[in-house]
Amino acid sequence: MNKILFLLLLPLSLFSQEKTDDYGILANKSEQIKTPLIENYQNAIKETLKKTTPVLTQSPLTFGTNQKEIEEIVFADQRFLEYSKNQTTQEAYRNEIFGIYPSRPSDFGNRYPDCNDGSCYRVEMYNFALNLSTLAIVHLASKKVLNVVQAPHSQADIPRNLKEIALQIATESPEVQEALGFKPTADNALMADTKTALNRSRCERSKHLCVAPTFVKGDKALWAIVDLTDLKLVGVRWTNVGTPQKAPTERRLQNENITACYCEKTNALEKNDWKMNYILTSSDGLRISEVDYKGKRIINNAKLVDWHVSYSNTDGFGYSDAVGCPFFSAAAVVAVEKPEIKELLENEQVVGFTLEQSFYSEGWPTACNYNYKQRYEFYNDGRFRVAVASLGRGCGNNGTYRPVTRIAFAGNNSFAEWKGSNWQNWQKENWQLQTSTSALTKEGFQYQITDNQGLGYAIQANTGQMGDGGRGDNAYVYVTKNKPEADEGESDLITIGPCCNTDYHQGPEKFIEPTPDPINKTSLVVWYVAQLKNDDREGNKYCWAENFLENGTFKTKVFPCFSGAMFVPVK
Repeated sequence: MNKILFLLLLPLSLFSQEKTDDYGILANKSEQIKTPLIENYQNAIKETLKKTTPVLTQSPLTFGTNQKEIEEIVFADQRFLEYSKNQTTQEAYRNEIFGIYPSRPSDFGNRYPDCNDGSCYRVEMYNFALNLSTLAIVHLASKKVLNVVQAPHSQADIPRNLKEIALQIATESPEVQEALGFKPTADNALMADTKTALNRSRCERSKHLCVAPTFVKGDKALWAIVDLTDLKLVGVRWTNVGTPQKAPTERRLQNENITACYCEKTNALEKNDWKMNYILTSSDGLRISEVDYKGKRIINNAKLVDWHVSYSNTDGFGYSDAVGCPFFSAAAVVAVEKPEIKELLENEQVVGFTLEQSFYSEGWPTACNYNYKQRYEFYNDGRFRVAVASLGRGCGNNGTYRPVTRIAFAGNNSFAEWKGSNWQNWQKENWQLQTSTSALTKEGFQYQITDNQGLGYAIQANTGQMGDGGRGDNAYVYVTKNKPEADEGESDLITIGPCCNTDYHQGPEKFIEPTPDPINKTSLVVWYVAQLKNDDREGNKYCWAENFLENGTFKTKVFPCFSGAMFVPVK
């Protein structure tokens, strides 16, 4: 049996809950790494907390020539600054602008027609004290804030300055140098800006903002888990990554073309009886919208929100990945080719078509590089499937992948569960785990979503029968009321769940708890989180990739783990 090799190199004191000062920095600074960059950052935090608007901004032009003007607009909007201070004492929280990006159609859709002039921007701010992100859409031409959304217990992707600080903490830490046997450089690190977690530290369940610069040494990888809230190393861990692989010498990275053609504008697709729009988002993969079948609207939009990758059920560490556009993107793994439209075959017969998108790290399939595929399947008989897969190799040989997909259905519907002899409607927002004992109809249907006339879709559980090599999903299914005014996923989502939870806390539950909304005969969103276990054993490889020699050169063989339920029309 494959096992992750855990090497606990740090003293237990590193896992204690030390007292912090008002700046979210350890009061006992003897354990912290001291460099000019880190000290300047700490001083900047202290000075910012004295200001009327206690929000740390990035260096001028970090986010373009309009940065200062955009910041002035959002800072004048009280909605954006609502949680910048303690509302009772007015003491300042530690806040920082993490991103200012040109807003794309996937951010505003049809809700903000003013944005069609191209002058809208998305602003992301993180509150370290409350572990809360604030997101705003700014219309620069009119100098207005069109929308503000607070996302509790969520973390926007980190800016360049924090990535550099994380790298300095990791490379300068004696524990990392001792474990590796040498002092690494920043160039040695992988995944330095991808969020992580670690049990028995404040990084557990992402209560603090943590990342994990990772260093590959032979057939192992060392994770240096850095707490950016406390600005310190909180743990190191080893994982097995298998036999070292050789990276391909060529990559078709058509970044500029992909960005211009598929990220900055919406594309239309009409094929057979299906009609839809699609666009590559910043961090929610390939998004489809306005999906019609035979002239009837079926789906408002669907997308791939997150990839949660866990490498330990006990120590709870891994990555919270995102996939998206190659430029101006919060994604950890980016699109490397344009979307592809292919024929869909069953028993060697064409039965429909697929819309596919590949995302992978440039160093794949070497260790700690990832490759994901997103595939929408559309059948001539009205069936559809939202499928996703990991193609390895990742940062360990004992990982669990949990992709989070979101499907917003058109119209008002009810959601029902098969109880063994009848369908029973869910009256309120809820979640459920698919297991080997889940009740299924003779066709394998577990749920159905139907309108007032009883028309809609039955949801066929994936138990490994889809013909794509998948072994079953063991999926969490969540159903929420669609509330566009609350923006619970209509625009691009930041990472909504921590990497390493093994229970239902994968992100969508945030839109259910603490008080579930009624969902009978209303606009619904179905969230689907498969659980895919990778394997590198000979003859049993899954979610894996490796090199092999052919005619004297290296080729790559993949062992994908596809997931996704089938939606079958209810007649």
